[in-house]
Amino acid sequence: MVRLGFMSFAHMHAYSYAEAARVIAGVELVAVFDADLERGQAAADTFDMVFYADVDAFFEQDFEAVVICSENNQHAWMTVAAAEYGKHVLCEKPIATSVEDARRMIQACDDAGVILQTAFPVRFTDSIVALKKVVETGQLGDIVAMRSTNRGQNPGGWFVDVEQSGGGAVFDHTVHMVDIMRWLMGAEVVSVRSQVDNFYYGDGVEDAIDDAGVMTLVFDNGVIASHDASWSRYEEYPVWGDVQIEVIGTEGTAKVSNTLDNVIEFAPVSDGCPRTLHFNGFGNNTDLALMRDFVECVREGRQPSITGYDGLKAMEVGLAAYRSAEEGRRVEL
Repeated sequence: MVRLGFMSFAHMHAYSYAEAARVIAGVELVAVFDADLERGQAAADTFDMVFYADVDAFFEQDFEAVVICSENNQHAWMTVAAAEYGKHVLCEKPIATSVEDARRMIQACDDAGVILQTAFPVRFTDSIVALKKVVETGQLGDIVAMRSTNRGQNPGGWFVDVEQSGGGAVFDHTVHMVDIMRWLMGAEVVSVRSQVDNFYYGDGVEDAIDDAGVMTLVFDNGVIASHDASWSRYEEYPVWGDVQIEVIGTEGTAKVSNTLDNVIEFAPVSDGCPRTLHFNGFGNNTDLALMRDFVECVREGRQPSITGYDGLKAMEVGLAAYRSAEEGRRVEL
């Protein structure tokens, strides 16, 4: 049996993670801690857990791991506290709001010998996994360029308070796709050039948080990539996700989209005829796949497929994008 505690239901993903966890065999949801008493008690009632307003009382309960879905600027102290109590950690992305905090989290978990996994469910999308296999088997030849999008809606609330979130759409929707690019190539971003602005929510308001950004990334293997992140998806959009990525190689091009269908198209240079792989409906339940991976890591005592370091490297790019836009120059990493 793997017993789980939840630290905060501030992030909407907490509800889908808890829903996923309770259908996994051999998992028990035990306790909730939340600084918002009403929100915490409501979540505890929904998922049949016990609510604790005192963090020490929460950690003294009998569970092995915590899922942290608080405001972004709360991730660091929660993770460090969990490590000190010997609890494994699944932390919502972005892992922190500063490089220093992310490094402190990683070090605390390393010192305590506990798992720190970053919540990047996009890695578990069927079409993204298929794309990974296409790249690994060399069907595209040498990768020369990539482009990606990740657009969504403004969640409001603490997401638009930069002190709590660390940034707007660029921070929220860049880390996912940077993680996918790093994972596909095993390469790191070495420079970022970006433009960041707000067009949809608070246009013309001086202190409005960013809701759109475009960036050019250069990797240490020479690959150049572009990324479009925004909160531009209109309310009536028929699906929740809007992740797209195109990988261009010397022997072919592969394109993944889960915008209206979960597909991958692969067009080899030799014949130029796209081969399209379709997956059922709008794709698999990536939150469930993420939770299964975390639970299996806890159960087996192994490192997760997505580490705290992965979270740090993706977060660094988001922060660099803000610096680049503010200073009007390319930022080296």
